Amino acid sequence: MSTPGTTRRRRLFGRRHLRAVGGEPRAPIQGSVKLDRRTKNLVKRLGAGDIAVIDHADLDRIAAEDLAASGALAVVNIAPFSTGRYPNAGPLILARAGVRLVETPAAPLFEELRDGDDVVIDGGQVRRGGTVIAAGEALTVGALEARLEQQGARIDEALSAFAENTLSHVREEGALLTDGLELPQTRTRFRDRHVLIVVRGTTYRRDLRALHAYIDDVRPVIVGVDGGADAILEEGYKPDVILGDMDSASDKALRCGAELIVHAYPDGRAPGRARLVKLGLDHALVPAAATSQDVAMLLAHQKGAALLVSVGAHFNLTEFLDKNRDGMSSTFLTRLRVGETLMDAKGVSRLYNPGVRGSQLLLFFAVALVLIVIVVLVSPGLENLFDLIWLKLKVLLGID
Repeated sequence: MSTPGTTRRRRLFGRRHLRAVGGEPRAPIQGSVKLDRRTKNLVKRLGAGDIAVIDHADLDRIAAEDLAASGALAVVNIAPFSTGRYPNAGPLILARAGVRLVETPAAPLFEELRDGDDVVIDGGQVRRGGTVIAAGEALTVGALEARLEQQGARIDEALSAFAENTLSHVREEGALLTDGLELPQTRTRFRDRHVLIVVRGTTYRRDLRALHAYIDDVRPVIVGVDGGADAILEEGYKPDVILGDMDSASDKALRCGAELIVHAYPDGRAPGRARLVKLGLDHALVPAAATSQDVAMLLAHQKGAALLVSVGAHFNLTEFLDKNRDGMSSTFLTRLRVGETLMDAKGVSRLYNPGVRGSQLLLFFAVALVLIVIVVLVSPGLENLFDLIWLKLKVLLGID
């Protein structure tokens, strides 16, 4: 299935520039570069026909989907797209979307290039003005499929390392199970309400769309975790709370009127706070060693939420490893603490039955009435019958 970015690339540059049969690159491609060592910041600036230069080892699924949707022609990575640490599908997602991938480990592209420079990608070479400034490997769909299969065979090694890292972090973050968090006072009421927590994770856009009926009927408290706030706005809703380190949410989202809670380090340092101060926005602070999505769950749970519905949160090993945070113990501990009050969005969309709404009943009766009128008008016999009934009613009611 083509992504919006793929469609734009075909329209601007033609199919011959995407890839040849079997996934092998064909003709060289040319475009202007945009660079950023933080991929989530870069995708906000990318447009159709751009060439992205990143420094992103083990490119995760979310970053790959955002890059593909941006319309970029190619992605040049000065770090390995896959280190072999775990089977990451991000590079293969990009390649299947028609994006040219070039891996140039440790190439000095961030020193050699500036945003807007024109470059040519020819195989594994990056050229500017006819001069090769980096040479690496052009990754094809076939090569990435083989690499992913090899990594999948070693998943037990990734699981073992993940478990060891988690155990080493449990002591540090174990307070989540016992002491809880020191939470600020909030104007948003959570007690006995459903709380929808939106994170920029795998399939978050699709899952959020599937919950429209649930959101419209139940009216849950909506919490956006960093960039999840923008996803909420894109679906036509407004977050009640935005929580996170404030580096992914747009200025538009931060100014939408939601209650803002900055996730700080346990020692109180909060780099994201400076951005809100600069924007002149009121906010609260919550220090915690956990991830922002975990803090959002714990906040809602400790304030008495009846049900937590999670969109985009990490629920399997590959998603945890994609997050690339050693241990992710807070994620396990948080799920132990919130227990049965947590439900994944997919479960809600499958189980929730919105029933028949009042507006739908009114529409049904209105359509039925119109049909009856039409039938009467086109059927002389029925018209005479209704005239007789109306005459009887006038006699009974004494109407002249």
